[in-house]
Amino acid sequence: MSIFEHIQQIEKKIQEHNTLELSFRNFDEQKSQKDLIDSIIYSQVQNLDEKSKSRILNEFQGWGPVAELLDDTSITEIIINGPKALWFEKNGKLFHHPDCFSSQNSYENFISRVCQQAQVHFTLDRPMVDGKIFDFRLHLLSEELTKTSSVLCLRRHPQNPWTLESLVEIGWSGQHQLQLLKELLAKRENFLVIGSTGSGKTSVLNACLQSLPNNERVVIIEDTSELRAPNSASTKLLTRRDANNSLSEVNQTELLRQSLRMRPDRIVMGEIRGPEAKDLLMALSTGHAGSFATLHANDPQQALLRLEMLIQLGAPFWSIEAIRNLIFLSLQKIIVVGKNPSGGRELKGIYTLSSREESGILVERTS
Repeated sequence: MSIFEHIQQIEKKIQEHNTLELSFRNFDEQKSQKDLIDSIIYSQVQNLDEKSKSRILNEFQGWGPVAELLDDTSITEIIINGPKALWFEKNGKLFHHPDCFSSQNSYENFISRVCQQAQVHFTLDRPMVDGKIFDFRLHLLSEELTKTSSVLCLRRHPQNPWTLESLVEIGWSGQHQLQLLKELLAKRENFLVIGSTGSGKTSVLNACLQSLPNNERVVIIEDTSELRAPNSASTKLLTRRDANNSLSEVNQTELLRQSLRMRPDRIVMGEIRGPEAKDLLMALSTGHAGSFATLHANDPQQALLRLEMLIQLGAPFWSIEAIRNLIFLSLQKIIVVGKNPSGGRELKGIYTLSSREESGILVERTS
C-alpha cells in the first residue's frame, strides 16, 4: 500500500468516528477527541518503516510534504498553489516538488497549522496576510481571492546576511565594482537598489548594512523584517497592519516621521512602494547622507519614472519640475541588480545621476 493510500485510509477512519467537525462543549471533550484522532493515526502507522511513518505523521500533525523543503537551507522560496502544486526556488531556478498533499482537506489543515504557528489569520474583510514563520517571510491569500485553494508563498531570510565580499565570491560582481560600492558607502552617497522580484535587492541592502562603521546609528524601516541591523546603536521600525481593524495601522510614512526624531545617521528603507517616497526624499535632501532603499524597476530611467509617480501620490499638487529637482537633490547613485541566464544573481550596473535637464534627469553608467 502506498503512503497516499495509508493517508486516505486514516482519513476515512477519522471520518467514520465523526472527528473532523471539532465543535465541543468544553476543553476536556476537545482534548479527548484529539487523543482519539492521535490513537487512530498511530495505530495505522506503527508497523510501517520509519520513513513512511514520518511522512504520514507529518501529513496529519506537521508540515506534510513541505517538511523537507523547510529543512533544506539551499531552498530560498517555497510556493504552494494548492494541495497538488508545490514549487520551490533553488539556485535562482524554480522546480516542481514531486510530493504533494493527499487531499484538499489535508491541505486546509496544513494552512490552519501555518496560521497558528505564524500567529496570523485571514478574514472575509482581509483575505490576505503577511507574517513570519521560522526563518521565512510568509504571504498567504485565501480561496476568497483565488476561487480555488489558498496560495502560500514562503521566502527564506538568510541565516547569515550577505557581505559585499561574499557577494563577490559567488560571482555577483567584480573587484572593481566592489571597490566602487565601498567608496559609495564611505562617501555617504544616497542611492537606490533596483531590480525585479527575486533579483537580490534585499541581499544587497543587507551586505551594505554589514559594511557600515560600528559607531553609526541606522534606522531601518520595513513592512516585514528582512534586514539585519549593523550594530547595537541601530534599530528597526516595522509597519503594523491589523486584520481585525481593532488597532490603527502604522505605515512607512509614519515610521519615517518617527525616525527623524531618533537621531539617525542613515535611514534605510526596505522598499519604497507608496507615498512615503516623498517624505523619504525630503529627509534625504536636508540631511541623513548615506541613506539607501530598494525600488522595483528594471533600469534607471524606469526607476526615476516610478519614483516620480510615487512622489506624486504623496504630493499630488507638486509640479513635475519640483519633483525632479527633489530627486536630483536627494539621490546620487542607482544600483541595478538582476539575474543572469543561468538564474544566478548579478550586479547589472552602477549609475550616477549626472545632471538635471529640461527633459528630465540624465544618468551615466559608472560601472
